[in-house]
Amino acid sequence: MALTSRPLPLKLGLATLVLGLSLSLIPAVTAQAQEVVAANCDNNAFPCLAGKARVVLETTRGRVTVELDGSAVPLTAGNFLDLVQRQVYDGTAFHRVIPGFVAQGGDPQSAASDVDPADYGKGNFIDPASGSPRFIPIELTLRGESPRYGHELRDPLISDKLVIRHERGSLGMARANNPNSASAQFYIALGDLDHLDGRYAVFGRVVKGMDVVDSLVNGDRIRTARISPEQAISSE
Repeated sequence: MALTSRPLPLKLGLATLVLGLSLSLIPAVTAQAQEVVAANCDNNAFPCLAGKARVVLETTRGRVTVELDGSAVPLTAGNFLDLVQRQVYDGTAFHRVIPGFVAQGGDPQSAASDVDPADYGKGNFIDPASGSPRFIPIELTLRGESPRYGHELRDPLISDKLVIRHERGSLGMARANNPNSASAQFYIALGDLDHLDGRYAVFGRVVKGMDVVDSLVNGDRIRTARISPEQAISSE
């Protein structure tokens, strides 16, 4: 079962991937991502988290605290933290909750009262600086290595070496078919999902409130998402 942020029905040429990512741009984007991480996040090409941070999600079912692991996946964790700081997730819905699988949400357009719930899961974060959707490349880190970008790791002999994997309570980025089309939508694993390892970027885990996550149903919402007052951003 795929974890997709559903693309809008766009008419695109063969040289363009789902959600408008050009094939020719992928090497440039992944190279830029590697430069950002190599500079220890001292570069503003992408939001980047050099360390760990905790975020509190106040949902309609209760409070959930998650820990973002920028030490393993700095761009993916940094992207999520940036969206939290922009309050993008406030009011968004969990539009796809499948018991034993995932609770998926974070579509920015699901916070708007004039959007049909049938369209939840089709939206992305629109960067106000450019007026265009912001996407991040898939980011996967094996033990003892720097992050890899741009491609899935489907060989289980390789994905078994991932620093963070799809265990119950893990946070991952939802995306369309293109592995470099993650934007804002995320999911929380409701069980161990080894078959997703290497296919989707995991960037954190639930540290408090998994019982709240288990109680989520379609249509529940994130009232607010804020950096935890108990633990601000920390470097490791």
